[in-house]
Amino acid sequence: QVQLVESGGGLVQAGGSLRLSCAASGRIFSSAAMGWFRQAPGKEREFVAAITWSGGSTYYSDLVKGRFTVSRDNAKNTVYLQMNSLKPEDTAVYYCAGDLGYNSGSYYSSQKYDYWGQGTQVTVSS
Repeated sequence: QVQLVESGGGLVQAGGSLRLSCAASGRIFSSAAMGWFRQAPGKEREFVAAITWSGGSTYYSDLVKGRFTVSRDNAKNTVYLQMNSLKPEDTAVYYCAGDLGYNSGSYYSSQKYDYWGQGTQVTVSS
């Protein structure tokens, strides 16, 4: 069983930065691709970023490309999402998710991921 715990959310002014962390339990973390998703009130959950198990490939939503950076430290069982130049429209609950390869599909799809964290709130004020 893999457990994911996000942290680092909070309130920030537009233009500011936050770094989210997602700590994973379980030794299989290093084998898992990891993704970040977000869900704003009244909206569907949407893809933000993903990183392969080795960190060799990363993927981003067009909405965050150039502003957000996903990275991971397998020695610490942790994946990060550095968010810069934040905008009010980035306000959402951010979730990390783990993909152990059980489901086919694209990293951009929430259906590919097997495990989810509880989420952390990010609020960007204008």
